[in-house]
Amino acid sequence: MTPLAAAANENLAEISNYLIYSSMAVYMLAFFAHIAEWTFGSRSKVGRTAAALTGAKEAASARAAAAAPAVQVRGKAGATAVLEQPKVTTRSAAGTRDVPDGPGAAGGTVQGDLYGRIAVSLTALAFLVEAAGVVARALSVERAPWGNMYEFSITFSTVAVGVYLVLLALKKNVGWLGLILVTTVLLDLGIAVTWLYTDSDQLVPALHSYWLWIHVSTAIFCGAVFYIGAAGAVLYLFRDSYESQLEAGRTPGRFRSSVLERLPSAASLDKFSYRINAAVFPLWTFTIIAGAIWAGDAWGRYWNWDPKEVWSFVTWVAYACYLHARATAGWKGRKAAYLALFAFACWIWNYYGVNILLSGKHSYAGV
Repeated sequence: MTPLAAAANENLAEISNYLIYSSMAVYMLAFFAHIAEWTFGSRSKVGRTAAALTGAKEAASARAAAAAPAVQVRGKAGATAVLEQPKVTTRSAAGTRDVPDGPGAAGGTVQGDLYGRIAVSLTALAFLVEAAGVVARALSVERAPWGNMYEFSITFSTVAVGVYLVLLALKKNVGWLGLILVTTVLLDLGIAVTWLYTDSDQLVPALHSYWLWIHVSTAIFCGAVFYIGAAGAVLYLFRDSYESQLEAGRTPGRFRSSVLERLPSAASLDKFSYRINAAVFPLWTFTIIAGAIWAGDAWGRYWNWDPKEVWSFVTWVAYACYLHARATAGWKGRKAAYLALFAFACWIWNYYGVNILLSGKHSYAGV
């Protein structure tokens, strides 16, 4: 590489760093806009959710009573008497209550909706700035920008935000995800620039392959989508607990009600998490297969029992168990959510724990 080209690459690396820090600043503004959206949105929707729960319960009891046949008892001398069937109290299983979705983070108010639009606009701007930083990093190293944990992290958060914006563009009800997403993206970028940062450098010979573009890009995309599915599972657990309190006649605290009443119903969140995880699982399967093919080209063996390989497979098994349980055993609700979160925890450990704490053939890049 000529001195002029080296200087140009160094400048591109500095531009990339500047863009990443700039995106963090814009994400911070989006964070405050999301806070304003939740703060100034309506707080008066608790009654609607509580009434929906109560109405659904009473309607189910009425239907059960109406469907029950009358019982005729024949007495002496041919006289008959009709006995009424006792009323049956029913309770829907977790995640199956007939409850409408909440109004969203804006709470259905004009002021809250204004802050919500500002928050989404700032998130989209931060996404473009961060994506430009990733591209500048790629140009500075003249390769795919996924050679170490720093590059993986900044690309991961970019893809996660991109998936969120695409879902919004498709008119999906995911506005509730904005605050959580921006918060975790700021955390991810903070860790990346503080502890994971690595200067631009070339890869070891084993990584000079077109499989870098295929295998690592799909791994990043799968992780970003798995993250969104995990966020839905976490919020499902909170919303399900909230609906259970209302159904039992208890009154949650004001802050808890203000937040949870605006989320989609527990059933909607459960369905959202399942569909997201099911949609990306085949791509995660392809990621593992692509990694094995790359390993065969680079190291002469398709499987080396490397910690990264092992935990990738463990993650695959965890998600396969989750999907199998949902499809065959009828698992829904809290058990399924816990299993989905365990699977995502395996993915997180495979990324941070295996890369930092364990040694293997995937440790060539350090952090």
